[in-house]
Amino acid sequence: MDLSDFDYHLPDELIARYPTEQRTASRLLALDKTNGEVLHHQFTDLIDELQPNDLLVFNNTRVIPARLFGEKASGGKVEVMIERITSGSRGIAQIRASKSPKPDTIIHLEQGLSLRVIDLIDDMFLIESNDEASLSMVLQAVGHMPLPPYIDREDETLDRERYQTVYSSREGAVAAPTAGLHFTEDLIKKIIKKGITIEKLTLNIGLGTFLPLREDSVEDNTLHSEYCYLSKKTAEKLNEIKNSKNRRIICVGTTALRTLETSFEDGIFKPVNKKTNKFIYPGIDINSIDALITNFHLPKSSLFILICALMGTNKMIKAYEYAIKNKYRFYSYGDACLLEK
Repeated sequence: MDLSDFDYHLPDELIARYPTEQRTASRLLALDKTNGEVLHHQFTDLIDELQPNDLLVFNNTRVIPARLFGEKASGGKVEVMIERITSGSRGIAQIRASKSPKPDTIIHLEQGLSLRVIDLIDDMFLIESNDEASLSMVLQAVGHMPLPPYIDREDETLDRERYQTVYSSREGAVAAPTAGLHFTEDLIKKIIKKGITIEKLTLNIGLGTFLPLREDSVEDNTLHSEYCYLSKKTAEKLNEIKNSKNRRIICVGTTALRTLETSFEDGIFKPVNKKTNKFIYPGIDINSIDALITNFHLPKSSLFILICALMGTNKMIKAYEYAIKNKYRFYSYGDACLLEK
């Protein structure tokens, strides 16, 4: 398979640069599992597509305001993107500057805060807060939400809330699990009232999610490792559903699906507390779930390739062509799909 097999053309005006006024105001494209027909819904119609005794799986990771702007003592501008916090004061980061900073370089931030570069580790930098404040406190004070490059605008106050799911609880991601952005607390209450179970896991989405696949041959690509966690209790519940008749596991987002596929071995869900770089492409069977709720993904991206593995490449190309023709909104702040195997 070549990356070009997973390409499509998206008009620039269909990239959603802002969220809808209400989270549930987005549209929902569904594929009929029997004949592949494309069905148009509003996201609020999801409640009608779910059945009592279904199980929904959410990724509860929380986005940190990981983007920092500062300058060196020389006045040179610096942009720091935190990949992850490793301790109270330290973290791993990408740094953009006219010249690569050397160890002991001080980066001056807003509000009199600063960072110190400790060392270069592979293509990342080990940095630490140069003040009494923890790195997390620095980010909360002067950090910016790390919006994806295709949104191509500065983050705004609204992004602090809207580029975050309402159920996020475990800090550590630099990108949102965007399929979850459509859910409100009220919709979740209605889902539970209908008799649907909700379980949560964690995959802390890293900077690798913004990087393009570089190898023309799909199978030659690898993904950056990201931390994921699935508890023993959740594994037991998933196994209960898996062993029951007429009960479905419905995954909210591709990051949650990658965690489930990491957990699912020999027909059994197992607890997970490790890094995963699982890359799923057509030819790899996805057996952990029955359906997926997801946003529209970039062409030639690992996420678009994943949903092609789930549904079939030709079917997804045609569905995306339908969505473009009907002016669906694409990517992180865009509309959603319901894909049933």
